[in-house]
Amino acid sequence: MQIFKPVAEPSNSILPLRTATLVLLGIIGFFGAIATAWFLEERTISELFERLYFWQENPPFWLAVPEFSNPYFLLFPTIILFSIVYTIMKLSPQPKPWSRTIVVCILLALTLRYILWRLFSTLNLSNPLDGIFSLALLFLEMMVIAGGTIQLYLMLNIKDRRREADRYSQAVQNGTYLPSVDILIPTYNEPEFVLRRTIIGCQAIDYANKKVYLLDDTKRPEIKKLAKELGCYYISRAKNNYAKAGNLNNAIQKTRGELIAVFDADFIPAKNFLTRTVGFFQNNKIALVQTPQSFYNSDPIAINLGLEKILPSEEEIFYRQVQTIKDGAGSVVCSGTSFIVKRSALLEVGGFVTDSISEDYYTGIRLSAKGYELVYLNENLSAGLAAESMAAHILQRIRWARGTLQGLFIDSNPFTIPGLSLRQRLAHLEGFLTWFAIIPRLFFLMLPIIYTFFGIEPLVVSMQEMLYFFVPYYFLQLTAFSWLNLRSRSLIFSDVYAIPSCFPLFITVIKVMLNPFGQGFRVTPKGIFRHKSQYNWSLALPLIVFFIGISISFCSSLGLLDSTHTNGFSLILVWDVYNLIILGVALLGLLDVPKTDIYEWLPVRHKVRLTNSEGTVWGTMTKLSEIGAEIELKQPVDLNSVFTLEIPEEGLKLQAQLIYTNLTKKMLRVRVNFETLDLDRYRRLVEILFCHPEQWQRRDAPGELRSLWLLIKILLRPIVFLIWSNKKAKVLLPKST
Repeated sequence: MQIFKPVAEPSNSILPLRTATLVLLGIIGFFGAIATAWFLEERTISELFERLYFWQENPPFWLAVPEFSNPYFLLFPTIILFSIVYTIMKLSPQPKPWSRTIVVCILLALTLRYILWRLFSTLNLSNPLDGIFSLALLFLEMMVIAGGTIQLYLMLNIKDRRREADRYSQAVQNGTYLPSVDILIPTYNEPEFVLRRTIIGCQAIDYANKKVYLLDDTKRPEIKKLAKELGCYYISRAKNNYAKAGNLNNAIQKTRGELIAVFDADFIPAKNFLTRTVGFFQNNKIALVQTPQSFYNSDPIAINLGLEKILPSEEEIFYRQVQTIKDGAGSVVCSGTSFIVKRSALLEVGGFVTDSISEDYYTGIRLSAKGYELVYLNENLSAGLAAESMAAHILQRIRWARGTLQGLFIDSNPFTIPGLSLRQRLAHLEGFLTWFAIIPRLFFLMLPIIYTFFGIEPLVVSMQEMLYFFVPYYFLQLTAFSWLNLRSRSLIFSDVYAIPSCFPLFITVIKVMLNPFGQGFRVTPKGIFRHKSQYNWSLALPLIVFFIGISISFCSSLGLLDSTHTNGFSLILVWDVYNLIILGVALLGLLDVPKTDIYEWLPVRHKVRLTNSEGTVWGTMTKLSEIGAEIELKQPVDLNSVFTLEIPEEGLKLQAQLIYTNLTKKMLRVRVNFETLDLDRYRRLVEILFCHPEQWQRRDAPGELRSLWLLIKILLRPIVFLIWSNKKAKVLLPKST
């Protein structure tokens, strides 16, 4: 048996555990003391801010706005830069090194220009109250800009490993490099039907020298029976210490494979997963290969908004853009599933890290700190279940935030652990700033309300300055955002997705910074079943409060919009309108629609033959699941009895029974359920559904203009429904009324 010492659970010693908390509280205390002294008119502090206020009123000459007879001439820089960027994007629809470099350099230059303008010309330091809010806004805005700027900088060196995979996989395909692989499937309370297809998918991988292990942390007899039925190795343990990390570490001691592949209980690999990944380990410096997470269902926000056929999964932006950036910086994030790691390297760092619930991320950091390379192969080689309700969706994000921020309190802290380069630490900093950016987002929602009701002015800007400094910066960011992230998300829908989790994540960030290990690992529920719609009131209530406050702010701003307030209140009006649109759509997205089928119906396109005693008819299968199929027929046929459904190209015959028919002018659409399947046929069905190479094709997100139009259409739906319902009710009323 292999013995290793896992990374220890965090101690209760105050100094190592609370250093980050003490630093944070120290910073807050320092600035709080300065603010208090300013309010109390302490002489030194007051003189300091008076001098800063004088500099704000007299900015450097190079920040002066050119004088034109028509202020809209100030839009010329925006128009010129937009033309350049738009032309580059048309010449290079997919970012190439040359096109990406030009666009990124333009955005970095505009960012620097914007920062200088904000620092030297926009702060309102005329009095302590305005000054504190002005400096707070600046600080929080710079926090957001810092994360985006780091991303832009790292984009200058993006890696695409697909050609490397082509080269390395040749040795695997011709049989000259076939190391043994243990495939581990950790499970905790996932339903049996979810585990069944995952095990079958792992067994279907086209690689002879492999073993599949089911790691059951709930010691369920029915799961042990399932493993025996499917011919899968079964491992359990007496205690559940360290959650998923402990489960994996326990299995590592009981297995022998040179390489270890890990799949979550709901993730099903494509047949060529090992063919495409194993070859990388011919390079002794490589310790881990991470692949993207794809999903065979849509995320709950897309489903609830009726956009499941339009929007890619929320996590696409991370796997299309962020991971490729981090690969270029040598800081790939191990994402907990769909990865393969070298056993010897894993044992060298003490197995999976157990002092954070993000054991995957910090295990990767420890491997990097030892000098090993982590690589990211940007190919969709597996698919799993996205969260199936808004509550589960938010729970998952809270766990990720908590696990990431716990890194500030453990030995694997990416900012203090020896062995990482400055570039690697910078890339990890971007990830931390993503979670801290929740605080600015809430502040940005509150700011128009504060401005309208309390008369606090955190910005001193003219319309000319907005046109000359802000518009080119923001408009070019908006233009290039989707192109740079390979059309995985529009900037507008990024805001829609961020708003529902905003308040829970804000609370989580505060809790973790004060008590990082106060809550343990919580598994995202899978295989959810809902008979009826369910509204998430606990998530909605804070957003409703914001919506009401911003609505009042909007109405008040309309009333105060006159010649003396044009600049300030016109900005607040635009801000209010945008916030109301985003909040309105987010509130509609919190209504979980019914989910009456635990099986996913996937779009397919197969020619099928239906045969019964009445004869044979050909059709086209358009949807397929583990329990049935939808088929389009061009001619009517009697399917009242059980019939044979054959998929010739897959060599599969199934017994089926008609459930319902839908006759249109063009064709007959039928839905059938499969009769009880034996294990061999079920295996083939799972392989057809989930395991074909290149099956999980990516969908492009809509552009910014289309995204805005979609939001408006979503907001109009309730109004249209109410009008329709009202008209229908009037028609049904008796004439006497």
